[in-house]
Amino acid sequence: MPPIAFHKGEYIPLEQASVGVMTHALHYGTAVFEGIRGNWNSEEELSYIFRMRDHYERMLRGCALMHLKLPYSVDELCDITVEMVERCGYTEDIYIRPLAYKSTERVATLNLHTLDDGFTVFAIPFGAYMDLEAAAHCCTSSWRRPEDTMIPPGTKISGGYVNNILAKSDAVAAGFDEAILLNQAGFVCEGTGENLFILRNGKLATPPLDDNILPGITRSTVMDIAYNEMRLEIEERHILRSELYIADELFLTGTAAHLTPVGKVDNRSIGDGNMGPVTRALQTLYFDIVRGRNPKYRHWCTPASPRLVKA
Repeated sequence: MPPIAFHKGEYIPLEQASVGVMTHALHYGTAVFEGIRGNWNSEEELSYIFRMRDHYERMLRGCALMHLKLPYSVDELCDITVEMVERCGYTEDIYIRPLAYKSTERVATLNLHTLDDGFTVFAIPFGAYMDLEAAAHCCTSSWRRPEDTMIPPGTKISGGYVNNILAKSDAVAAGFDEAILLNQAGFVCEGTGENLFILRNGKLATPPLDDNILPGITRSTVMDIAYNEMRLEIEERHILRSELYIADELFLTGTAAHLTPVGKVDNRSIGDGNMGPVTRALQTLYFDIVRGRNPKYRHWCTPASPRLVKA
């Protein structure tokens, strides 16, 4: 069965879901997106869509910033997404991409109020974003994270991701796996597509929201399970760049990246350069949860079964 998208109010083959070259969002980045994981559970033969409602709630907050008005509630967006996933019939891990965008085909217009709004959501097969076993090698980027008064970093506004893309591209070109961005004050902010945690002296620390980070859904998941399941103390505080180099463990979290260990920063080893024991324990807990194997956290998981698809 070919992949299906929900586009312009109907389910159509993904290859037919397109927009014109004059579409405003294409020229100016006037769109808000999310990335949602569907994690395949082979024992139950279904996908568990992880924290979908939280993703759509964050997306609608971004829509409010960008004067995007969708004709769907959070519940309706969730129902549309489950239907789309089931129609696709995937039997592997997937990445779900909802996109709300200014759909008017008009250039040389910078007033959001005069433009029409569109919505599309599709899913693609998607495995590991980075190696989840081999600890990543990161660099601190010369690009700085924008302030809230520049482009609000708390939502996934398409145009703002040029910042992330420049940092990531430079890092990969220099032989690194990922870049770590600092904010305008010089404090550690996040990776190009991930939040960041360090472990020092038995405590986890992660930058606070007012350091211009994305309020990551995987970030909040890890904070919950680190405390509730492992009784780790967690601090939301400023993190200095130099603290990265002397951390006992360091890892990145994100929908695409899951929970990725970091072994080096700026050619300095973190611990012994491999995945640390706390990172491994959290990663194991996390994967059981997102695949629906931990009953305590099933409320975060929405089942979608390819068996429900009708020919």
